[in-house]
Amino acid sequence: MNQNTLSMRLERVATHIPNGARLADIGSDHGYLPVALMRRGAITVAVAGEVALTPFHAAQRTVRENHLDAHITVRQANGLAAIKPEDRISAISICGMGGETIRDILEHGKAHLSGGERLILQPNGGEQPLRLWLMENGYRILSEEVLRESRFDYEIIVAEHVGPVTYTDKELYFGPLQMQARSPEFLIKWQHKLRHKQKTLSQITRAERALPQERVESLARQVRWINELLI
Repeated sequence: MNQNTLSMRLERVATHIPNGARLADIGSDHGYLPVALMRRGAITVAVAGEVALTPFHAAQRTVRENHLDAHITVRQANGLAAIKPEDRISAISICGMGGETIRDILEHGKAHLSGGERLILQPNGGEQPLRLWLMENGYRILSEEVLRESRFDYEIIVAEHVGPVTYTDKELYFGPLQMQARSPEFLIKWQHKLRHKQKTLSQITRAERALPQERVESLARQVRWINELLI
């Protein structure tokens, strides 16, 4: 993967970024996503934010080598602190980290959100707590999908701030739109999850050391939900 050829995962993320957007890519790593979109003329300006020094320097190098310093600003900052009001950001992408981490970035960076941005989020697991944060903060899920790359299942969640929104526990667990669409990738993901959770539940019931009843009940409920979904 480089600034010319993105991974399949980032290519799918790119399709959800509005044409002409002012993008903030948080946790930008090498800066490949904003650089690729700028080279394609798909966005007008970008901020690449990185908290760690090594990827920060890598993103600076990618931007410099593509002569895009006038259009992409690379900032070393913690999460959404990379965004300044004068950036007038219209889309925020946060990709390649756990859903809980993305949730925490959004929660801790609330002061940097105007409410007018589109959020394009690609969690590596932990989607349920991320969806819960979106619901509790008035973000409606506009699009979501599952894709499989290198034997891993990834989800992309796109949301915008609309005011109060309510999802059921099952919708938070599976994804409200994905439950309706039931794509082949979505069903395959949950078939894999079901086998893993059934195995874990079986091991727990055979274990000599008692585990908290709440954990056992939660796992059994998840197995029941997945079975119902796959019928």
